[in-house]
Amino acid sequence: MDHPLAAPDAIVRPWRIAAFVVGAIALVETLILLVLGGGALAEAVATRVEHHAQESARESIAKPRPAAGKPEKPAVAKLPRGKIAVVVLNGNGRTGAAAAAASKVRGEGYKIRSVGNAPHTDFPASLVMFRPGFAGEGRRLARDLGVKQVGPLDGMRVRSLRGAHAVFILGA
Repeated sequence: MDHPLAAPDAIVRPWRIAAFVVGAIALVETLILLVLGGGALAEAVATRVEHHAQESARESIAKPRPAAGKPEKPAVAKLPRGKIAVVVLNGNGRTGAAAAAASKVRGEGYKIRSVGNAPHTDFPASLVMFRPGFAGEGRRLARDLGVKQVGPLDGMRVRSLRGAHAVFILGA
């Protein structure tokens, strides 16, 4: 024989290589599943947080509350109806409802600043919100329109009113 036999420790054992390859593949698959699962979990949590925030905003707009700690005294309107500007928003989703409501508001003697759509279209009832310092005017507007829900601006900013004194959101 021309070539010597190899020592038993020097023999290449194919099962070791196969085990290493299979383990590496399993590790890569586990990492991929963790990344995909973590992304799906993060998306689910983000969706729930966004949904909760929208519900909170919807409830705060639909049910305005007086400021905490201050007893509410009856406010008296200081300005005549012709000096009060109103933003009319459609909160029920029916086409043309805001324009019809704006005509009614104008018929009561108020100025219309703008007509448009509310942030969502599932308001259960109509409501009037007023800017700080115009509580009397807001309550009078609500009384003139037969609206029972009245309160200070909630969920809207004064600058979004474009100079108007009150907001009338038409509900179902």
